[in-house]
Amino acid sequence: MLGKPLSEDDLVFGNINGSPMDPGPLTHNFARVARRVGLAGTRFHDLRHTFASLMLLAGIHPKITEALGHSSVAFTLDTYSRVVPDIQKAAANRLDEGLEPELMENVGKIRWHR
Repeated sequence: MLGKPLSEDDLVFGNINGSPMDPGPLTHNFARVARRVGLAGTRFHDLRHTFASLMLLAGIHPKITEALGHSSVAFTLDTYSRVVPDIQKAAANRLDEGLEPELMENVGKIRWHR
């Protein structure tokens, strides 16, 4: 809006000069809207947890959660793996899908790099 191109380092919620905004009004307004739509007690920070959980549940590679600013993918998985309790089972199912007969016919066509 101000003619300044955005970069990946720009803040989502910032003042017009690019500095961080005071979180108080944002938190207050979010709580008011959350109450109005029947989500009383939901914190603005809960949106961050929802994002991470939905990404993992959708099978998105955990590296995408770098958007959360975590220091490592391991931290993200340690923090949010409880939302995907069947992660090992899901991984085994995905492997089974890859081993379907019609897909296995293509294994011989794969060129392996040495």
